Amino acid sequence: MSKKPVIIFEGIEGSGKTLHSNFVSEYLKSKNLSFIKIREPGGSKNSEKIRKLILNDKSKFNKNTDLLLYLASRSENIHLLRKYKNKKIILIDRFVDSTIAYQHYGLGVNLSIINKINEYLLKGFKINFTFLNIVNTKNMIKRLKLRKKLNRYDKFSTAFYKNVQNGFIKLAKQKKKKYLIIDSNKEIEINKKIIIDKINRLIK
Repeated sequence: MSKKPVIIFEGIEGSGKTLHSNFVSEYLKSKNLSFIKIREPGGSKNSEKIRKLILNDKSKFNKNTDLLLYLASRSENIHLLRKYKNKKIILIDRFVDSTIAYQHYGLGVNLSIINKINEYLLKGFKINFTFLNIVNTKNMIKRLKLRKKLNRYDKFSTAFYKNVQNGFIKLAKQKKKKYLIIDSNKEIEINKKIIIDKINRLIK
Protein backbone atom coordinates (compact mmCIF):
# COMPACT_ATOMS: atom_id res chain seq x y z
CA MET A 1 0.00 0.00 0.00
CA SER A 2 1.37 3.42 -0.94
CA LYS A 3 1.83 6.20 1.58
CA LYS A 4 -0.39 9.29 1.42
CA PRO A 5 1.90 12.27 2.01
CA VAL A 6 1.13 15.98 1.82
CA ILE A 7 3.49 17.39 -0.81
CA ILE A 8 3.99 21.11 -1.43
CA PHE A 9 5.40 22.91 -4.47
CA GLU A 10 6.90 26.31 -3.72
CA GLY A 11 8.78 28.95 -5.67
CA ILE A 12 8.56 32.45 -7.09
CA GLU A 13 6.92 33.39 -10.38
CA GLY A 14 8.51 31.72 -13.40
CA SER A 15 10.24 29.06 -11.29
CA GLY A 16 8.45 26.09 -12.87
CA LYS A 17 6.55 25.32 -9.67
CA THR A 18 3.15 24.85 -11.31
CA LEU A 19 4.65 23.04 -14.30
CA HIS A 20 6.22 20.47 -11.99
CA SER A 21 3.14 20.06 -9.80
CA ASN A 22 1.07 19.43 -12.93
CA PHE A 23 3.62 16.89 -14.13
CA VAL A 24 3.47 15.05 -10.80
CA SER A 25 -0.33 14.93 -10.91
CA GLU A 26 -0.16 13.40 -14.40
CA TYR A 27 2.38 10.87 -13.14
CA LEU A 28 0.12 9.85 -10.22
CA LYS A 29 -2.80 9.48 -12.63
CA SER A 30 -0.72 7.19 -14.83
CA LYS A 31 -0.04 5.02 -11.78
CA ASN A 32 -3.73 5.00 -10.77
CA LEU A 33 -2.86 6.52 -7.41
CA SER A 34 -5.52 8.39 -5.46
CA PHE A 35 -4.72 12.06 -4.94
CA ILE A 36 -6.12 15.57 -4.80
CA LYS A 37 -4.41 18.70 -6.08
CA ILE A 38 -5.21 22.24 -5.04
CA ARG A 39 -3.56 25.63 -5.38
CA GLU A 40 -3.25 28.58 -3.06
CA PRO A 41 -4.85 30.96 -3.21
CA GLY A 42 -7.63 28.86 -4.65
CA GLY A 43 -8.65 25.24 -4.42
CA SER A 44 -12.17 25.24 -3.03
CA LYS A 45 -15.06 27.21 -4.50
CA ASN A 46 -14.87 30.08 -2.01
CA SER A 47 -11.08 30.12 -2.08
CA GLU A 48 -11.13 30.56 -5.86
CA LYS A 49 -13.33 33.64 -5.37
CA ILE A 50 -10.73 35.06 -3.00
CA ARG A 51 -7.97 34.23 -5.50
CA LYS A 52 -9.62 36.37 -8.17
CA LEU A 53 -9.80 39.27 -5.72
CA ILE A 54 -6.15 38.97 -4.61
CA LEU A 55 -4.59 38.53 -8.05
CA ASN A 56 -6.74 41.00 -9.98
CA ASP A 57 -4.30 43.60 -11.33
CA LYS A 58 -6.81 46.32 -10.46
CA SER A 59 -6.79 45.37 -6.77
CA LYS A 60 -4.77 47.65 -4.51
CA PHE A 61 -4.55 46.20 -1.00
CA ASN A 62 -2.11 47.07 1.76
CA LYS A 63 0.21 44.30 2.96
CA ASN A 64 -1.94 43.37 5.97
CA THR A 65 -5.07 43.01 3.84
CA ASP A 66 -3.11 40.83 1.42
CA LEU A 67 -2.00 38.59 4.29
CA LEU A 68 -5.52 38.22 5.65
CA LEU A 69 -6.95 37.44 2.22
CA TYR A 70 -4.38 34.70 1.65
CA LEU A 71 -5.12 33.24 5.07
CA ALA A 72 -8.87 33.49 4.42
CA SER A 73 -8.29 31.42 1.29
CA ARG A 74 -6.41 28.84 3.38
CA SER A 75 -9.20 28.82 5.94
CA GLU A 76 -11.64 27.82 3.19
CA ASN A 77 -9.38 24.92 2.19
CA ILE A 78 -8.41 23.38 5.50
CA HIS A 79 -11.58 21.29 5.87
CA LEU A 80 -10.86 19.74 2.46
CA LEU A 81 -7.28 18.98 3.42
CA ARG A 82 -8.34 17.39 6.70
CA LYS A 83 -10.94 15.30 4.89
CA TYR A 84 -8.33 13.66 2.66
CA LYS A 85 -5.33 13.62 5.01
CA ASN A 86 -3.90 10.07 5.12
CA LYS A 87 -6.60 8.94 2.67
CA LYS A 88 -5.21 10.44 -0.54
CA ILE A 89 -1.91 11.91 -1.64
CA ILE A 90 -2.30 15.68 -1.34
CA LEU A 91 -0.50 18.02 -3.76
CA ILE A 92 -0.57 21.74 -2.97
CA ASP A 93 0.70 24.47 -5.28
CA ARG A 94 1.86 26.98 -2.61
CA PHE A 95 1.15 26.73 1.10
CA VAL A 96 2.36 28.10 4.44
CA ASP A 97 5.93 28.85 3.38
CA SER A 98 4.68 30.98 0.48
CA THR A 99 2.88 33.16 2.99
CA ILE A 100 6.07 33.56 5.00
CA ALA A 101 8.28 34.13 1.94
CA TYR A 102 6.00 36.66 0.25
CA GLN A 103 4.32 38.43 3.15
CA HIS A 104 7.23 38.44 5.61
CA TYR A 105 10.43 38.37 3.53
CA GLY A 106 8.86 40.18 0.58
CA LEU A 107 6.48 42.69 2.14
CA GLY A 108 7.76 42.90 5.71
CA VAL A 109 4.72 41.67 7.65
CA ASN A 110 5.56 40.59 11.21
CA LEU A 111 6.49 36.89 11.17
CA SER A 112 4.97 36.09 14.56
CA ILE A 113 1.55 37.30 13.37
CA ILE A 114 1.75 35.06 10.28
CA ASN A 115 2.80 32.07 12.39
CA LYS A 116 0.09 32.58 15.00
CA ILE A 117 -2.73 32.77 12.46
CA ASN A 118 -1.39 29.77 10.56
CA GLU A 119 -1.18 27.77 13.78
CA TYR A 120 -4.78 28.70 14.58
CA LEU A 121 -6.01 27.68 11.11
CA LEU A 122 -3.99 24.48 10.66
CA LYS A 123 -4.27 23.09 14.19
CA GLY A 124 -1.46 20.60 13.74
CA PHE A 125 -2.01 19.78 10.05
CA LYS A 126 1.43 18.52 8.98
CA ILE A 127 3.29 18.78 5.68
CA ASN A 128 5.42 15.80 4.70
CA PHE A 129 7.63 17.27 1.98
CA THR A 130 8.27 20.44 -0.04
CA PHE A 131 9.82 20.95 -3.46
CA LEU A 132 11.30 24.44 -3.74
CA ASN A 133 11.84 25.61 -7.31
CA ILE A 134 14.43 28.36 -7.68
CA VAL A 135 15.17 30.43 -10.78
CA ASN A 136 17.55 33.22 -11.74
CA THR A 137 16.26 36.69 -12.58
CA LYS A 138 17.01 36.38 -16.30
CA ASN A 139 14.94 33.21 -16.72
CA MET A 140 12.17 34.50 -14.47
CA ILE A 141 11.72 37.62 -16.62
CA LYS A 142 11.95 35.57 -19.83
CA ARG A 143 9.22 33.17 -18.65
CA LEU A 144 6.91 35.92 -17.40
CA LYS A 145 7.11 37.57 -20.82
CA LEU A 146 5.76 34.36 -22.37
CA ARG A 147 2.58 34.46 -20.27
CA LYS A 148 -0.55 35.53 -22.10
CA LYS A 149 -1.80 37.43 -19.07
CA LEU A 150 -0.02 38.71 -15.97
CA ASN A 151 -1.73 38.92 -12.59
CA ARG A 152 -0.97 41.38 -9.83
CA TYR A 153 1.75 39.22 -8.27
CA ASP A 154 3.53 38.86 -11.62
CA LYS A 155 4.29 42.59 -11.65
CA PHE A 156 6.48 43.20 -8.60
CA SER A 157 10.08 44.42 -8.83
CA THR A 158 12.97 42.02 -9.39
CA ALA A 159 14.28 43.05 -5.95
CA PHE A 160 11.01 41.87 -4.40
CA TYR A 161 11.29 38.43 -6.04
CA LYS A 162 14.93 38.13 -4.94
CA ASN A 163 13.90 38.81 -1.35
CA VAL A 164 11.09 36.25 -1.59
CA GLN A 165 13.34 33.58 -3.10
CA ASN A 166 16.01 34.21 -0.47
CA GLY A 167 13.27 33.80 2.13
CA PHE A 168 12.30 30.45 0.64
CA ILE A 169 15.94 29.33 0.71
CA LYS A 170 16.21 30.27 4.40
CA LEU A 171 13.12 28.19 5.12
CA ALA A 172 14.55 25.27 3.14
CA LYS A 173 17.77 25.36 5.18
CA GLN A 174 15.74 25.27 8.40
CA LYS A 175 13.87 22.15 7.25
CA LYS A 176 16.61 20.32 5.33
CA LYS A 177 15.15 16.81 5.62
CA LYS A 178 11.74 17.87 4.36
CA TYR A 179 12.84 20.13 1.49
CA LEU A 180 14.36 19.52 -1.91
CA ILE A 181 15.62 22.51 -3.89
CA ILE A 182 15.06 22.17 -7.63
CA ASP A 183 17.23 24.36 -9.87
CA SER A 184 14.70 25.39 -12.50
CA ASN A 185 17.42 26.95 -14.63
CA LYS A 186 18.32 23.39 -15.67
CA GLU A 187 16.60 21.37 -18.39
CA ILE A 188 13.02 20.38 -17.57
CA GLU A 189 13.61 16.67 -18.20
CA ILE A 190 16.50 16.61 -15.71
CA ASN A 191 14.29 18.10 -13.02
CA LYS A 192 11.35 15.84 -13.85
CA LYS A 193 13.51 12.81 -13.15
CA ILE A 194 14.78 14.24 -9.87
CA ILE A 195 11.25 15.05 -8.74
CA ILE A 196 9.69 11.73 -9.77
CA ASP A 197 12.50 9.77 -8.10
CA LYS A 198 11.74 11.63 -4.86
CA ILE A 199 7.97 11.23 -5.28
CA ASN A 200 8.42 7.48 -5.61
CA ARG A 201 10.38 7.38 -2.39
CA LEU A 202 7.75 9.45 -0.61
CA ILE A 203 4.77 7.33 -1.61
CA LYS A 204 6.27 3.84 -1.19
